[in-house]
Amino acid sequence: MGFEPPQRLVRALGESYGDTAAGDWLAGLPALTERALAATGRTPVVERVAAPGGRSSLVLLVRGADGTPAALKLAPSGAAPELEQAALAHWNGWGAVRLLEPVAGALLLERLHPEMSLRSLPEAKALLEAAGTVRRLWVDPPAGHGFETVTERTGRRVDAMRAAAASDPALEPLVTAALAAREELVAGSPETLLLHGNFRQSKVLAGERAPWLTVGPEPLVGERAYDLARLVRDRVEDLIASPAGATTARRRVKKLADSLDVDQERLHGWTLFRAVESGTRALAAGRRQEGEVTLEFAGWL
Repeated sequence: MGFEPPQRLVRALGESYGDTAAGDWLAGLPALTERALAATGRTPVVERVAAPGGRSSLVLLVRGADGTPAALKLAPSGAAPELEQAALAHWNGWGAVRLLEPVAGALLLERLHPEMSLRSLPEAKALLEAAGTVRRLWVDPPAGHGFETVTERTGRRVDAMRAAAASDPALEPLVTAALAAREELVAGSPETLLLHGNFRQSKVLAGERAPWLTVGPEPLVGERAYDLARLVRDRVEDLIASPAGATTARRRVKKLADSLDVDQERLHGWTLFRAVESGTRALAAGRRQEGEVTLEFAGWL
């Protein structure tokens, strides 16, 4: 089976796993796809690759033998597809794309509209819809779950942030503030809920059975403020270009905290940490413009 994976995916896999490992997985995609399609037992037909696609997986738009549209998602083991499967199964379509069935090395999902995310809406409307969607995901995790905690996930990123500050003294004040915020936040988390882990407007797609449904979770357990923090800096390029960007960013923190009954100071702290962590990681990967924009946003907080 021949198809061309989106270049966005190729670049991202190279950054995450190294060019050799990424190349090996991409080379094995046709065979993996054939096995996954065969495992559905319904001989689906591949229509096309969803593009631009994500940074960690390939999504094929397929149609079953009965004509039912679906999406087949394939991801390397490093992306922990088994945890995504567990989260989607637990949500069972509530606020999220429905898992039709797990297949060998892949997920068979209901078909949404990949070309239409919340980013297609005006900003105020997009934030309103995003808030209404993410609140549905915040439920108690399943018993005996294998999801990592917010403390564990963020703790794995501390050393890289310190290394970034050591290599560039200009980053030291921001990194120090972000790490201090994290230390205080993890010392007293108020709740342990199932979180999306990477929630933002582009992860919410238009659907048929519901207007908007979430895709692409990187699930973990912890407090809502952590999950909401990534949403605060959505459309960061527009904020940077606006003369009132700094004021708008701080207003966003308050507005989202109030609308979802989340502690404003905790949301502020996690927004700072996640922006600094993301910005330093982008710089380390050579994505200088992305890193600088994200760190400028963090400096406003």
